[in-house]
Amino acid sequence: MITKLDFVGVPSQDAERSRTFYVETLGLRADDHSRFEFWAGETCFGIWEPENLGMEFAPQKNAQPALHVEDVAAAKAELEAKGVEFSGELDTGVCNMAFFTDPDGNDLMLHHRYAPRG
Repeated sequence: MITKLDFVGVPSQDAERSRTFYVETLGLRADDHSRFEFWAGETCFGIWEPENLGMEFAPQKNAQPALHVEDVAAAKAELEAKGVEFSGELDTGVCNMAFFTDPDGNDLMLHHRYAPRG
């Protein structure tokens, strides 16, 4: 029935600020047709402003998109040099993760699975 993930909706109070963060800081690929859509591989991140639709803004918490990197420590150091603050790290014995938020407080993580599946 479900064949793929079409996009991740990212709530923001300032779409331009979010665009700068996702494109310039994180290096996601900007969409050629939509100013507020960005790509991590085949997954689209769509920035939207809930308050423009009469809804209260609240950041996404506890459902971090796992942004794949080859080396969590190196990616973390690169982002810290750009001012990103991390709230923690975790090694599960299968993968490494480092947790941070975007400028609106939406939870994100760097992720690398180093153990084979199954």
